[in-house]
Amino acid sequence: MQLRPYQEEAKASIFKEWGKGVKKTLLVLPTGCGKTIVFAKVTEECVRQGKKVLIMAHRGELLEQASDKIEKATGLGCALEKAQSTCLGSWFRIVVGSVQTLQNVNRLKKFPTNYFDTIIIDEAHHCLSDSYQRVLNYFSSADVLGVTATPDRGDMRNLGQYFESLAFEYTLPKAIREGYLSPIKAMTIPLSIDLSSVSMQSGDFKASDIDSALDPYLQSIAEEMKKYCLDKKTVVFLPLVKTSQKFVEILNRAGFKAAEVNGSSVDRAQVLQDYEDNKYNVLCNSMLLTEGWDCPDVNCVIVLRPTKVRGLYCQMVGRGTRLAEGKTELLLLDFLWHTERHELCHPASLICENEEVAKKMTENMESNPGCIMDIEDAAQTAAEDVVLQREESLAKELEAMKKRKRRLVDPLQFELSIQAEDLSNYVPSFGWEMAPASDKQIKALEKFGIFPDQIDNAGKADLLLDRLHKRQEEGLSTPKQIRFLESRGFQHVGTWTFDSATKLINRIAANGWKIPSGINPAEYKGDE
Repeated sequence: MQLRPYQEEAKASIFKEWGKGVKKTLLVLPTGCGKTIVFAKVTEECVRQGKKVLIMAHRGELLEQASDKIEKATGLGCALEKAQSTCLGSWFRIVVGSVQTLQNVNRLKKFPTNYFDTIIIDEAHHCLSDSYQRVLNYFSSADVLGVTATPDRGDMRNLGQYFESLAFEYTLPKAIREGYLSPIKAMTIPLSIDLSSVSMQSGDFKASDIDSALDPYLQSIAEEMKKYCLDKKTVVFLPLVKTSQKFVEILNRAGFKAAEVNGSSVDRAQVLQDYEDNKYNVLCNSMLLTEGWDCPDVNCVIVLRPTKVRGLYCQMVGRGTRLAEGKTELLLLDFLWHTERHELCHPASLICENEEVAKKMTENMESNPGCIMDIEDAAQTAAEDVVLQREESLAKELEAMKKRKRRLVDPLQFELSIQAEDLSNYVPSFGWEMAPASDKQIKALEKFGIFPDQIDNAGKADLLLDRLHKRQEEGLSTPKQIRFLESRGFQHVGTWTFDSATKLINRIAANGWKIPSGINPAEYKGDE
């Protein structure tokens, strides 16, 4: 099986991390981008090197999926470590194992501590639990790869307690742009649902409280769905099984062909197959289908289980992001959730790393209910709005920076000039990132023209240097060009090419270091 370019890059990056002595590294791929295929090929390479590999997950479906994909992608078989099945005595070099089974002390003692050379954790956001840590600490000499869909910043900081690096991350916007995931169109439905009375439990909204708050709106939601979803293949996520079952009855009375599945459904496999065969056009569930279930031609997702956990929200929406023949886009319906808390996930949570931009995008969407928006376009508009607001609020500070009598550029001025949200909002996740910038990093930043005193951690320095190297390769303006031209009133010189900036500086120099007549710095664009 031929890997896609980003999958090849991911595989190479993982072995690069292990090769330089980083034993515990992360792979982040959005749902639908083939994370199982990537770690199947990583596993194949490990076996080729004579290593034994453990693939660990918390659900039977994930283990079956991993075993099946490994066999299809590599031709290699797997032993099973779960319940009564054991890999001990097997000649297979790959083991798929249930964490619930392996974490048992008596089970672990049957293995030498160096039995596995490599451990791969599927859905790695679960790995901080005591059960996973018990297994990982026992096989402490193994190289570890954690695989997860896009985590939120809090998740990444938490994962940074165990993992030492992020080997590779492929973002949802990039996957959509490069044609590997379906474009997402989002619409805010003008139906205001009051969640102000919903309490919190284990860091998220309490399911039973959501159920009570949601119940009075189910009929209205079905009526709204009739406007947009009658010809769609839709998945609906709800807080509790009883709500899911009740909503199916309402939908069927409204003219839909709806079905429901839950953890206790005896006929679950048949219902899922019937849905895939288009005998139903709406499938309701109470959080059952967030992991390990694929139906590529789903083209509408409705999240009626509001959450503040971005990873969970991405998993739900991810049920509809895969490509399928005849499918042009995913429609994501979002309701006007009324809550006193601002951390509720919305379509903006899928694409905006910056909370300020996400909030602005949500405000923009909610001010245009019933309007379908491409989430990339909406995010770009919100980012531009935020940059404008930020520049206005920091105008005096920026002006002072531009006029400082120093040859180096302040990092804030550089970040705003190149419109780099990821730089200006960077928060370190891993231990090495939190350490002070090294002397080598400081010297490299100064050589590029960046004033390093405000860079207070190695992670930010590393990210900044990486961006500077890429800009150099892409032929974009340098920090020194930015400082010179912006001190004379030109705007966003960081978005210009190196050649454009050079030509303008040469014109200014030829004019006795004065702005040539006919040029208005506030309106001048770099390609003029």
